[in-house]
Amino acid sequence: MIKLYESGIYLAAGREIVPEGEAESYFSAQGKTVDKEAARRGTIAWSILQQHNQSDSMEKLRLRFDAMASHDITFVGIIQTAKASGMDHFPMPYVLTNCHNTLCAVGGTINEDDHMFGLSAAKKYGGIYVPPHIAVIHQYMREMHAGCGKMILGSDSHTRYGALGTMAIGEGGGELVKQLLEDTYDVNYPGVVCVYLDGEPQPFVGPQDIALAIVGAVFKNGYVKNKVMEFVGPGVAAMSTDYRNGVDVMTTETTCLSSIWRTDEETRSFLKAHGREEDYRELNPAEVAYYDGCVYIDLSQIKPMIALPFHPSNTYTIDELNANLEDILAETEKEAAKVAGGRAEFTLRDKIENGRLRVQQGVIAGCAGGNYTNVVEAARLLKGKNIGDGEFSLSVYPSSQPVFINLTRQGYAADLMEAGAIVRTAFCGPCFGAGDTPCNNGLSIRHTTRNFPNREGSKPGNSQMAAVALMDARSIAATAVNGGILTSAEAFDGWGETPEYTFDPTVYQRRVYQGFGKATGENLVFGPNIKDWPRMSALTENILLRVCSKILDPVTTTDELIPSGETSSYRSNPLGLAEFTLSRRDPEYVGRSKEVDRIEKTRAAGEDVLAAEPALKEIYDRIHALPGQEAVDPQATEIGSLVYAVKPGDGSAREQAASCQRVLGGLANITKEYATKRYRSNVINWGMLPFQMAAEPTDLEVGDYIYVPGALTALAGDMKEIPAYVLKAEGARELKLFIAEMTEDEKNIVRAGCLINYNRQRKGM
Repeated sequence: MIKLYESGIYLAAGREIVPEGEAESYFSAQGKTVDKEAARRGTIAWSILQQHNQSDSMEKLRLRFDAMASHDITFVGIIQTAKASGMDHFPMPYVLTNCHNTLCAVGGTINEDDHMFGLSAAKKYGGIYVPPHIAVIHQYMREMHAGCGKMILGSDSHTRYGALGTMAIGEGGGELVKQLLEDTYDVNYPGVVCVYLDGEPQPFVGPQDIALAIVGAVFKNGYVKNKVMEFVGPGVAAMSTDYRNGVDVMTTETTCLSSIWRTDEETRSFLKAHGREEDYRELNPAEVAYYDGCVYIDLSQIKPMIALPFHPSNTYTIDELNANLEDILAETEKEAAKVAGGRAEFTLRDKIENGRLRVQQGVIAGCAGGNYTNVVEAARLLKGKNIGDGEFSLSVYPSSQPVFINLTRQGYAADLMEAGAIVRTAFCGPCFGAGDTPCNNGLSIRHTTRNFPNREGSKPGNSQMAAVALMDARSIAATAVNGGILTSAEAFDGWGETPEYTFDPTVYQRRVYQGFGKATGENLVFGPNIKDWPRMSALTENILLRVCSKILDPVTTTDELIPSGETSSYRSNPLGLAEFTLSRRDPEYVGRSKEVDRIEKTRAAGEDVLAAEPALKEIYDRIHALPGQEAVDPQATEIGSLVYAVKPGDGSAREQAASCQRVLGGLANITKEYATKRYRSNVINWGMLPFQMAAEPTDLEVGDYIYVPGALTALAGDMKEIPAYVLKAEGARELKLFIAEMTEDEKNIVRAGCLINYNRQRKGM
């Protein structure tokens, strides 16, 4: 059972939930008074944020982190940006893992070229380099860096180590660059929501079941959006740390900012087993703590779950799905038709056999599924069994080599392989479409992090369509035992008897380059695909925007803005990667935006823009007819492309969702709201204006020009009402835009044209 409280709550003695409206009577009955502001300071989150805050205000945080982490899709761009901004060393432990572009066969040598760049950067600047196949990013950070009271920043959205007492945040690369330049992560003090765990999970219920139940309860209503989820209550003690990690990593799918858990002797044991007992300290809320909301969870009532395509919040119990297959699958097929957009077809009801659902593939992998406990539970059920020689296949990716070594020594890897499963090395590919792409019209069940449209690697533009449903490793194993017929783990006994895990760091000692504090200054190693960022124009007082895409979906994911999977090998080439922008959602966008960028480059080069683009003369005639705009100079007016989307940016932290727009000439977005803070931060760091508009976009069509007078002046004001004009043939129509709060640094970044420009200006470069 999950209950969401409608108002804030007080937590007394770490166990008693007191709704805010009942607080006065509750505390007065005990002869006490309640001070809300003091109680606000009683959360675990407050204490950690206070310790890392560099400002004199807890309402306007300026945070410095203890460590950072990036993988091989993002670290090249981050280091290139920081280098161009004047960085000469890594001022904190910065871990560069190679867990995304390790099995991707696209592009010849370019994946390994990126890895060699990463190793050379670790040597030059003093970093930590984890070679391919050794560990996925988040497992390495759990094993080697996360600790109680710390803060870690990562360029992967699933940067979550709350179960180890670490507040971790996944952000776009620009925010990591700021830390490398010894600047700060600036954010208003976030709301903190209590996640109260009560009872204990049933033996057949795994961490993914609990995580999906939470995501299903809070995503669509935005209950924890951009807030901190603080896990407390007696139910925490019912889970091992490995189990807690599996729940914690999925908090990203709620759109929360970060997470933190109370710590206990179980946390100490995990850190001690990994040789880091000194990183333990007990974390608990104060005697009275105030939270901005509360998610109450009776763990004993959680059942095995499934998240059907195309979002982790599309959740049902497996029992509920099996009891209503036709109706529920029919609704999912409707969503599939929207995703495919007439380019492909995806069906589910044809997979019903004798009232049960047949799936084509199972995967247990990565930072969510590849944990020791999950793999052991699957292996124990599959021992001596046979997954069959039919269409169903099962792949298992342990999350690190130390985990794999332990599974091998205890015989679990052999048990899996003898049952017919394929066991592979640590790799994140199944999470983002660079491995295990199912067959056309296939359904894959995965204990991974996401099941967004086409994230598994299919391409509707090529008439391909497949999909993923998220499940726990236990129910995936149960399904495998039944040869691919969807089965709940509850159908089997014998769960919950996982042997103790023994961590062996030998492979890390032998293979991981530990260079923090040992910068050599030697040269970076560049492969031919690794390119510098192109130059970008500074913002002008007046700007002219052309609408190059209009997306009316309720939510647009970062995967739709820039696809994952097949594009990952091009992440070190800004212009090469940009060719894929919106390719799954609006294939004409790139051509439209390039045309606008060509015009802007003409203007920026000092050429007569009206002579080079005669069609603009009519547009400027309309601008000059506007009150007070008679003297607007086309040569002094920046031109850029614009995307309208209702709510863009759900999902990945990858900065390329914004940088690809920018290098193609993007200058602004207009939205109703931004799905996540991290995507909005990416937009700002790449010099684009994060416009919002309350009205419906009925006056906006692809190809329209929008004129925004006084853009620079608007940034200097309160930004609550920014006039703009859609320049139609029949005349100009006014739009009322606004921009939500920005820091002065963020405003200066946009004024400069991007974070690189801003940093170079500061350093006189």
